Amino acid sequence: MLANVVKLKSRLADIVEPDFGLLGQLLSMEVLTPDQTVDVRSERTVFGRNEAVLNVLTSEDQCRKFLKALERTGQEHVANFIRQNEGQKH
Repeated sequence: MLANVVKLKSRLADIVEPDFGLLGQLLSMEVLTPDQTVDVRSERTVFGRNEAVLNVLTSEDQCRKFLKALERTGQEHVANFIRQNEGQKH
């Protein structure tokens, strides 16, 4: 799954909604540390905040938690997009 996130990073930075619960979920699931959460929130644009989140994802476990956080915040379509693009080249 990590390979998918890396491969789709620029697309994901355009479509993820970080500001309505996602960052809190990632913090509570220990994907982001409190300091990382502050750094992400300091980014001026949604794209920048998304890139900052995606840059933190460096393990399969973090990616699984990221997908779960997306689902918990009503972004199932994004989680499905990541899963459906497994093995496809972009």
